[in-house]
Amino acid sequence: MLRSTSYRRVSPLPRSPRRVPRVAGAVASAALLLPLLSAAPSAVAEVPEAGTLQGQFARAAAHHGVPESVLLAVSYLQSRWDTHGGAPSVTGGYGPMHLTDAVTALAESTAPHHSDGEEDGRGDSSRPARTAADAPASAAVPASEALPGRLRTLERASALSGIPAEELRDSTAANIEGGAALLAAAQREAGLPASADPAEWYGAVARYSGADDSATAATYANDVFDVIRTGESRTTDSGQRVSLPAVPAVAPATEQVDALGLRRPAAGPVECPRSVACEWIPAPYEEFGDGDYGNHDKADRPSSQSIDYIVVHDTEATWDVTLKLVQDPTYVSWQYSLRSSDGHIAQHLPLKDVGWHAGNWFVNAKSVGLEHEGFLTSPDSWYTEAMYRTSARLVRYLAQRYDILLDRQHILGHDTVPGTVTSTIRGMHTDPGPYWDWAHYFKLLGRPITPSAGPHAGVVTIRPDYSAHQPVYTGCVKAGEVCAPHGSGAVRLHTAPSADAPLVKDIGLRPGGQDSTTGVNDTGARASTGQSFAVAERRGEWTAIWYLGQKAWFHNPGKEPAAVNARGLVLTPREGLTEVPVYGRAYPEASAYPAGVPVQAVSPLPYKLLAGQRYVVGDRTPGEYYFAPVFDSSGHTVVRGQEEYYQIQFGHRVAFVKASDVRVSQG
Repeated sequence: MLRSTSYRRVSPLPRSPRRVPRVAGAVASAALLLPLLSAAPSAVAEVPEAGTLQGQFARAAAHHGVPESVLLAVSYLQSRWDTHGGAPSVTGGYGPMHLTDAVTALAESTAPHHSDGEEDGRGDSSRPARTAADAPASAAVPASEALPGRLRTLERASALSGIPAEELRDSTAANIEGGAALLAAAQREAGLPASADPAEWYGAVARYSGADDSATAATYANDVFDVIRTGESRTTDSGQRVSLPAVPAVAPATEQVDALGLRRPAAGPVECPRSVACEWIPAPYEEFGDGDYGNHDKADRPSSQSIDYIVVHDTEATWDVTLKLVQDPTYVSWQYSLRSSDGHIAQHLPLKDVGWHAGNWFVNAKSVGLEHEGFLTSPDSWYTEAMYRTSARLVRYLAQRYDILLDRQHILGHDTVPGTVTSTIRGMHTDPGPYWDWAHYFKLLGRPITPSAGPHAGVVTIRPDYSAHQPVYTGCVKAGEVCAPHGSGAVRLHTAPSADAPLVKDIGLRPGGQDSTTGVNDTGARASTGQSFAVAERRGEWTAIWYLGQKAWFHNPGKEPAAVNARGLVLTPREGLTEVPVYGRAYPEASAYPAGVPVQAVSPLPYKLLAGQRYVVGDRTPGEYYFAPVFDSSGHTVVRGQEEYYQIQFGHRVAFVKASDVRVSQG
């Protein structure tokens, strides 16, 4: 069926039974490289004194003959000049120069997140839900020489600079010296002089990326020189103010990348913007007996169904493991994977096809899934600026191609996708979690989260200061154990305007009525940056929002606000109704199903939207169901009904209500 143009956005707000994946043997034997520990900062990591970090860059640049702007811009693209308390990134990178020492960063492995817990990545009750999958077995820690060079740069920096590896990990001054030594060596090896002109360092910068293909190396170097052109200034996580003045006229010698001898990315039908490096690593569409198949469904989007959502995931696995899993027909699938070290992108599915990634079939059928190399419960296993930037460019491209609004009701975290029915709520995943920097991400998307209304607005959009806002989380390493302090874009919600008041309850997660917790994976009392809610009350430094059918309070002082005032459409039960049901998917009414297509239950979640409460509106959409339970796609059918739904920001996750049950007004 063709997409109906009568159902555009109304809000202006900024199979057969799935088998347990057969991955334990083949994938484990391929060596599960680099699952990092929930890394606490090093106990001996140096914290620079105020004002010293800028000087350290200047001295290292002068010592090694590297232009200071080049050194600063490379560091910004890796770490935004943060030290992360000496903890490693997701690819084992240390310090502001992201010197990689993956073997030191290795620890006990965890299951990739699609293998973990009870969520069925496909999320379609026409095929029985998959039970918790067997996680791949841990592999022995590989020897350093078995790792690619991009994961061993600290070792080389030590050899070049004469600085011990431990010092390069723990000392910011040493780390910057090591990075400068790597850049200087790359320039020498290219047969080029140590020029004072940053334009002559393009090839060295491309080499520093560690990329093994020319497109990724060039994309990385282009981003570094974009930082040089535009300039940057920020206060780092150690309280240091660092500045890089803009040099708008710099014109790098881009032809230098051709002399690096790097491979060309795998050719294929990639669908990516030209400003990123993207290669084709296809996911399989195969039958493997007993009527089962994997790992995605053929479709004809957007002709058959509109693509309305982009879902942001983290992998809970490293790059090599991620690629092996998405190429396993017994596993699940997504459209794109993004590498942390340099922002490289691999595409696995044509965008017209449907991946199995979000745990909700309605969302899967209308979304694109992006997996980012990373670990939710490792707050200091940080994402690089390189990955944030390429991800943002990819999302902008997809949003423009499919007319997707750049807001948090359409750019979803996996943790904001709703359970399909009551029984699936507790098994839904929680990535990318409270440490993903949504404010920075939306700034890169060109949609910074800014106020759009005055102080008495009826809607607020969550936006704490990510770096300064450090709520206590538990369970990153062990249940109940406090996580390392770290910036967060999520605020905690209480039953009353007091930090001592209990957290609000989520009856879907805890049917027994227990309080929510501070657990890093507990989304029951959490509102995240960019999410918009209707204001229920304001009292002093506290603001209450309507959330999961109740008032939920968060600390929102005027001097350090945790939200900005906003405009937007809101809905409430229509007159005569004291409550309306809330749904996890927008499925058609029974009469819409043709013969041969089993009727899918329109089953409400355990929550209620009560009279007098208001929730911010996203899309208005007809009920739709993509019937695709078998390998032969000729019988796949899109069922579209007359019943219409509104998507709302109901709690931490989005939800749906029937349009006939509510009335819409300006918030």
